[in-house]
Amino acid sequence: MRVGAHLRSGLRTAIPLARETGAEVVQLFISNARAWSGPRLETAQAFGAEWREAAIGPLFVHAPYLVNIASPNPEFLSKSFELCRRSVAACGVLEAGGFVVHSGSGGEGEVADALDRSATVLQAVLLETPDETQLLVELMAGTSGAVASTLAEARTLFDAVNDDRLGLVLDTCHLFATGYALDEPEGVDALFVELRELGLADRLRLIHMNDAKFERGSKRDRHEIVGEGGIGLEGFRAIVRQPEVRELSVVVETPSSGERRRLELETIRSLAA
Repeated sequence: MRVGAHLRSGLRTAIPLARETGAEVVQLFISNARAWSGPRLETAQAFGAEWREAAIGPLFVHAPYLVNIASPNPEFLSKSFELCRRSVAACGVLEAGGFVVHSGSGGEGEVADALDRSATVLQAVLLETPDETQLLVELMAGTSGAVASTLAEARTLFDAVNDDRLGLVLDTCHLFATGYALDEPEGVDALFVELRELGLADRLRLIHMNDAKFERGSKRDRHEIVGEGGIGLEGFRAIVRQPEVRELSVVVETPSSGERRRLELETIRSLAA
């Protein structure tokens, strides 16, 4: 298991910050996370060379916050596709391992249409995704209109896309907020049994390892430092000891930073020992 973090520091300081916190894998935004401007290929090329020379470990890129691949607004949907298209091109230059995008959200009561929009955009982005990078779908936190928050919904989306190149990202806070009992070892076991039974275990490529600020089933996406939220250390101990997780990269997206983040990553490693 490779343990690391999402770094919001920007590309210029990503490498020293990764080393400072002991990250073995990093996730980044490679363009303004709150704008449609998208990444510049020349910037991605320069950073990619620096990252490979640093030899820290795998690199993943997260889609900007504005992206919604199931938006009922045609303009937003078009912009979301274009930003994803430009981002996967930059990921190819970076030689990033994966580009992470949420499954998307539609309007209330239009589940089928939202699913169709999400699948259509994913199919189109896959056509643009370089071989060096995998397109990865992250499940959501059970919020209203979400295309895929549960594993069963993920299976439906993956079937609609019908492309073996599509990978899966699980966020522990999102799963807990959706209602999965990750605070109990038996609940963790049940999640991974379901993952295998649905044929999604071999699609799992990355885990966002975040504790949850609110209670199980809250449908509220608020991350907490690992071990300090509703999931707790025993829940994470059960997660990191699953066979699938031992071979994966895991990244935290929690409020920690500096020395506190370094200790958080060490805590996760110790749970797997």
